[in-house]
Amino acid sequence: MTGKPSVLYVTDPHYGAQGGRSYGAEDVFLTDQLRDAFAITTCTPAQATHMLEEHDLVVVRNSGPVIHYRLEYEQFCKQAASTGALVYNELRGKADMAGKAYLPHLYRAGCPVIPTIEDHEEFSALPSADGYVLKPLWGADSIGLQHLSPRQAATVERTGNLLQPTVPIRYEVSFYFVDDIFQYALNAPDPQARWALEPYEATAADLAFARSFISWNDIRHGIQRVDGCRTEDGQLLLMEIEDLNPYLSLDLVPDSTRRTFVDAFRTALGRYLAAGHRG
Repeated sequence: MTGKPSVLYVTDPHYGAQGGRSYGAEDVFLTDQLRDAFAITTCTPAQATHMLEEHDLVVVRNSGPVIHYRLEYEQFCKQAASTGALVYNELRGKADMAGKAYLPHLYRAGCPVIPTIEDHEEFSALPSADGYVLKPLWGADSIGLQHLSPRQAATVERTGNLLQPTVPIRYEVSFYFVDDIFQYALNAPDPQARWALEPYEATAADLAFARSFISWNDIRHGIQRVDGCRTEDGQLLLMEIEDLNPYLSLDLVPDSTRRTFVDAFRTALGRYLAAGHRG
């Protein structure tokens, strides 16, 4: 017996992520950093449901797009809810954790979001564009994404999909949070190279934008990534809120930022365990 809280760490080191990202390397680094405080067992998403009750806390990290293990994920969520298991991120997210239907919801509410619809009758509400993008409601990592002409977009079957106009942008930018605390930002200066990221100095306005979506999602315990894009006119628009298993690109941040993030992550897990044990 180690006396340390036991953590089941869910990851898929073999997922072939785009852009040269190594899910496995990032999680090997993180688990190594956490072992001083926690007794860690790693498993794949397919194994998690059967192992969650054996541990004090389940951490879902680089487990790959849920689209590849939809049934297992639903069983995992059901089992966690029925047993009261502590899961980090906690399973109350309203964003990508529940599919991408939040994007048209936020767009209709007037939030700064890339224009997004899911119903045929809403097509006229979209700005006209030279092209459109069709995205699965449960998609991730560009899986199932289709580029359409205006004529195709007006008639395409949208059941189970979202439609967005292509928006000319200067760059993409991502903001990373542990619980509700901002950690760092990275941007992709070339819109055609999503994962060629560089450290980004977020302005007060940038952080207000990102924090508005963190506040809306209301996850008290979890890591979230808010992805936005800067349009040609300088506006920042939401692309997605990744609240299930956001890749962190920790290999691209300075050493001091990486250490600060690890400390925040370790502290957040301890805080969640303490809060969960108090009921």
